[in-house]
Amino acid sequence: MPIESEPLLNVERVRGALAGTSFADVRYVRETGSTNDDAAALLGDPAAAGRTLVAEFQTAGKGRKAGRAWIAPAGSALLFTAVLPQAVPASALWAVPFWTALAVADGVEEGSGVRLDLRWPNDCDLRGRKVAGILCVSRIVGATAWVGCGVGINLRRPDDPAVAAIEPAPAYLSDAAPDVERETVLAAILGAMDGLLDVLERPDDAAGAWEERAALRGTRYRLRLDADGSEIDGAAQSLDREGGLVVATAHGIRTVHLGDARVIPPSP
Repeated sequence: MPIESEPLLNVERVRGALAGTSFADVRYVRETGSTNDDAAALLGDPAAAGRTLVAEFQTAGKGRKAGRAWIAPAGSALLFTAVLPQAVPASALWAVPFWTALAVADGVEEGSGVRLDLRWPNDCDLRGRKVAGILCVSRIVGATAWVGCGVGINLRRPDDPAVAAIEPAPAYLSDAAPDVERETVLAAILGAMDGLLDVLERPDDAAGAWEERAALRGTRYRLRLDADGSEIDGAAQSLDREGGLVVATAHGIRTVHLGDARVIPPSP
């Protein structure tokens, strides 16, 4: 997709807002294959600790499942990967996406006034529709892991047939906040990450905070399992110690680790 050379994001404004934090090193490009791929090449490099890579357009943006693309025309989204400024225990990697979701939700609310709902395994919803997704990358050496937290947020609804054809239809922050500013939201999310850094040392606390913020217990989910494509419905109970969703179904308690999830709205 050809895009103009004029930047659409005022990166200096974002850096200024983050001065003195662990995430002040923000780099911006108009186009790349994937910010996650770019960040993966930096993991473990001390000079890249705390660096955030932002792209206006990704030619190879990825979703959670192989072969699933993230469609975001230039100017419509925030696409970035934040390299954590500190390593985490490899045993705690399962909690990092939930920690990231907390920071995204807090930052979006602070930066735009829009409150998002969190949905297992890695999505943020607005009015029941997906507005943001999270996909982390890591480099593990022994018991230690360096992590890049990849985030894609729909900011402004584009006039694009490819987006109009997406099912289920996505949401955009501008649906609820027409004057939303990309710089303000990005700086608020990275500021929230900075404020939550100590929680990375306590993965159970991160998971518990996510459960509370998601109002998880009792929320009904429909889950399509990656393993065989079968579907189950159940009431969510908790997260397990690997980030799996524990659900109570008509046939007993199940734990799902890999699957697509949709929240079932309550009956009117």
